[in-house]
Amino acid sequence: MCTDARVRIAELELELQERDTHMEAIRRISAALCQVTKVDELVRRALDTSLQVVSADAGSVILYDPDKDKLIFEYVVGGAADILTGTELSPNQGIAGAVFQSGEIDVSEDVTTRDKHDRAVGEKVHYVTKNMVTVPLLSAGGKRFGVMQVLNKTDGTFKDRDVALLDTLASQIATALETARLHEEARLAEVIRFIGNLSHDVKNMMTPVQTAAETLELIASDTWSDFDTAVSTLPDRDEVADTIEGLRQLLPEMTEMMKNGSEAVQGRMAEVSAAVKGMVTEPDFHLEHIRTVVDQVVPMLAVVAKKEHITIQTDIPDDIKPAIMDAKQMYNAVYNLVNNALQACPPDATITVRCRSEINGSFPDGGYLEVAVQDTGEGMPEEVRHKLFTDDAISTKPMGTGLGTKIVKNVVDVHGGTVWVESTLGQGTTITLRIPIEGSSEARDRMAKNRQQEEQ
Repeated sequence: MCTDARVRIAELELELQERDTHMEAIRRISAALCQVTKVDELVRRALDTSLQVVSADAGSVILYDPDKDKLIFEYVVGGAADILTGTELSPNQGIAGAVFQSGEIDVSEDVTTRDKHDRAVGEKVHYVTKNMVTVPLLSAGGKRFGVMQVLNKTDGTFKDRDVALLDTLASQIATALETARLHEEARLAEVIRFIGNLSHDVKNMMTPVQTAAETLELIASDTWSDFDTAVSTLPDRDEVADTIEGLRQLLPEMTEMMKNGSEAVQGRMAEVSAAVKGMVTEPDFHLEHIRTVVDQVVPMLAVVAKKEHITIQTDIPDDIKPAIMDAKQMYNAVYNLVNNALQACPPDATITVRCRSEINGSFPDGGYLEVAVQDTGEGMPEEVRHKLFTDDAISTKPMGTGLGTKIVKNVVDVHGGTVWVESTLGQGTTITLRIPIEGSSEARDRMAKNRQQEEQ
C-alpha cells in the first residue's frame, strides 16, 4: 500500500473518531434535556461538553435580557469566569452583538484582525482571545435567546465539523431555554387562575363580616337605651353605668374597625381580580397627608399589638408637608411595614412610625417625604437583609411568603422613590422609604392627565 493511501486511511480514521466523539456529545446533551430539570445545570453542562469536544480553552453563554435591553454573560467557563460573569453588553456590541442581531454563525480564525472584536472584555479579565466561534441561540420558532462563544482551540483552528457541532449544541441550549420559558408561563398561568379564584372567594367571605358589623352597630344603638333604663333601677348603678359607658365607647370603634378592614380587603381583592383579567389599576396620584394614611394603619394593627403586649407609637411633626402620592398604595406600604415589624417583635417591644418631610433641595437628598418604621425586635440576619426587596425575599416567619417587603418596593418604585433597611441582630430594624414630595415626573404627568379628564 502506498504511503499516500496509508496517510489518507489514518486521516479518515481520525475523522471517524472525531465524529464519534461529536455524536456522543450530542447524545449526552440530548439525554440531559430529558433528565435535567434545572435549566442552569443543563446549559452549563452543554457549555462544558462543547469545550471538551472541540478542545477549546474557554467559552460563554451570553443571554439577552429584554428588560435591560442587554446581552449578559450568564455562564462562563475558563478565562476568569468569576470576573466576566454578569458583564453586560449592548445588544449590538462586538461580535456577540453582531451574531445576536444577524442570527448567523461567525468564525474568527484571528480575532485581532476583526474590527467588530470588542477588546475591552478581554482586557477586563486579562484574557487574550486568538480564535473564536460565535453561534446564535435560536429556538425552532426563531426566538433569539443570545449567543454561545467558544474561544481558543488548543490544537489549531476550528474546523467545519467543530462549527457544525457547536451549532447543534447551541440549538439544544436554545431548546432548553425555550422549554423553561414555556414551563414558567404555564406555572404563572396556573398561579393567576388560582389568585383569581382566591380573590373572588375572599371578597365574598368578607361581605358577611361587613354586614355583621353594620347589624351589630344597629342592634347596639337600640340596646343602649334599654341598658340606661335598666341601670337606673340598680343600687350600684354608678359602677355599672361606668362599665356600660366603656362598652358604649369601645363598640363603635370595634365595629368601625371591622367595616374598614373588610372594605380594605374587598378593595384589594377587586384590584387582584382586575389584574387577573388584565385590567391593572393605574396609580391615582393626589396631594395627600401622610398623617391620614398612618392614622388609618395604626388603629387597625393596634388591636393585634395590644394582644402581643407590643406598643405602636407615631412620631409625626405637626408641620409635616403633604406630598403627591397614591394614598391607597402608600397605605399598603405602611401597613406591610408595621405588620412585618409586629411579627418580628417579642412582647414588650416598641414599634415607631416616624415621618418627616424636607421641601428644600432635590430628591433624594432633599424635596422628599420620608416614612420610617423602627422596631426594637430581634433584627435581621445578613442573608435576609440582602434579599429583602427582591423577588428572592426570604421570610423568617412561620407561613411567611416574603411578599410584604416586595409590595413595599413596588409601591416605592411607582412613586419614583427609594427604600433601605438598617438592622442589628438583637437590637431591631428600621426600614425607611423616601418619595419625592412633589411627585415623580410620571406622577405629575398622570395627575395632569386625570385633571384634564375630569374637566372634560
